[in-house]
Formats: sequence, structure tokens, C-alpha cells
Amino acid sequence: MAVHAFIFPGQGSQAVGMGRDLAASFAPARHVFEEVDEVLKQKLSKLMFEGPNDELTLTENAQPALMAVSLAVLRVLQAEGGITLKDKARLVAGHSLGEYGALAAAESFSVAETARLLKLRGQAMQKAVAPGVGAMAALLGVEFEAAQDICREAAQGEIVSAANDNGGGQVVISGHKSAVERAIELAKSRGVKRAMLLPVSAPFHCALMAPAADAMAEAFANTPPRTPVVPVVANVTAAPTTDPNQIRDLLVQQVTATVRWRESVQAMTAAGIDSFIELGAGKVLAGLVKRISPDAAAHSVGTPADIEAILKVL
Repeated sequence: MAVHAFIFPGQGSQAVGMGRDLAASFAPARHVFEEVDEVLKQKLSKLMFEGPNDELTLTENAQPALMAVSLAVLRVLQAEGGITLKDKARLVAGHSLGEYGALAAAESFSVAETARLLKLRGQAMQKAVAPGVGAMAALLGVEFEAAQDICREAAQGEIVSAANDNGGGQVVISGHKSAVERAIELAKSRGVKRAMLLPVSAPFHCALMAPAADAMAEAFANTPPRTPVVPVVANVTAAPTTDPNQIRDLLVQQVTATVRWRESVQAMTAAGIDSFIELGAGKVLAGLVKRISPDAAAHSVGTPADIEAILKVL
């Protein structure tokens, strides 16, 4: 019997049209989208289904939208196949904002609470740094320690650090734009295969995001997490937890800390997970899993056809 972890995608997986076929085919998916629209007092579902892309890509829209698609998929699996997270998943995890999807799936927050928290998180991250001050870049073909060395050398009194350790030699760095640009040049001079700026609106997961971390700490005072029904592997520690106080503290730290995705997947594999099921938009995480743990099975579930296929696996 396969041992499953359910994983939840982060920013960058959004695309115009996501969730549209789910909503057309399944009432439980429509209900999730309607609930998120209602709680946010905006037609987020219309934006997801029809665009425009530049508006969907805005952090404050992309974050709740991606969570909504993930939870819509889960609700359809529950309705169509009687699949419950508690019975089918030994662990859950999500990439950056995906951690909120994982927590909502594990009943630590309701869908409505998660939508509100992610809207606020997106707005706070956007506000934390003035446009043009920060940047992010992807370094491809570099080990994590080497990327950290490049950041240390490129900082020169400014901030630049590893934002995402995605595995397979892919590290995303984040910080002051000039420091990130210095890191790109340094990486190229050290033979890193590719180093390029990313089209993002703010420098996520670095110390410049401290004001957004403060905003989230305040938000969790009013919306504390509950004990999840399945342990959640946290981005900050790459270790599972079910402690609501720890979950809250780690979500605050997560805003400025490195997303330790490579180590998270390795930890899940070491804990006996041999099947990773990505719920939501795109196939980014399944691709990363195959690079980090080539022997594990990895499935992406985001369309009606995917749902039909995965119900045979589960």
C-alpha cells in the first residue's frame, strides 16, 4: 500500500482558467469558490476563470485563489470518492502560501478563515517593500550551501538571502534589488548554470518582509489555528507538527524565512511517504518532488480528468 502525503502549491502556479472546469463539473467545487468570493467580497472566481492575468497575479489575489482551487479539489475528492484527508494522508505540506492550503485541508483553519488570512498576507507582503526596492532571482544548477555563500558575499551591507530551497539545484534568492543583481553576477562568475531575475512584485521570504510578519502575528491573535487532523510539515523547520501554538509561530516566521522544500520532501520520504499528491493548480510541486525523491510517485490533481485518475490510485 502506498503511503501518501498531500501537498499544496504556492505562488507561480496560478493561471487564468484554473478551477473553471472543476466549477462547471462539480457542485462542491462551486461551493468553495462561492464561499471565498463571499468572504472576500470580490468576484475572485471570475478573475480566476477569465482573468486578466496581471490582476490574478497580484499577490493579494493569487494567494487566496490558489488556496481555493486546492480546497475545491479536496472537496470534490471527498464528495466523489469518499476520500478523507485523515484516512488517506499521513502528512500534508505546502510551498509558502501552500502551507495555508495544507492547514485548511487539515482543518486547522476553515476555508473562510484561510481566505481572509491569505488576502491579508498578500496585501501585507505587497506593502512591506516599496516597488522597485526589492527583487528575487532564480539560481539553477547550484547547491543550497553554494547559493548561501553567494548571498553572503553579494550582500555588502544590504539584504539578500535564500528564499526557496526547491531542490534539484534550484534556489531562489530574495532581497534588495542591487544585492540580488550582484548575486546574479557572482553566480555567473562561479559557473552557475542560469541566474535570472524573476517577474515578482515583492522580495518574498527575506528580512525585508518583517512588516508583513508583524501583520500576520496580529492576524493570528484573532484567528488562532486549531490542531490539524494530520501533521503538517512546516516550511521553516522541514519537520511535522500538530501543535497550534507552534503552527502559529512558524507561520509568522515563514514570511521572512527560507522555504525549506527540498528538506521537507526528504523528511517526508524518510518518514515513509512514497506517494505525493499535489492538490490544486499546475504541476510545479510534483515536478520538484520527482527531482528530490526520484523513487516516489508524484501526482498532480487540478482538473476533472485528474480527479478521475487519482480516485483509481486512492
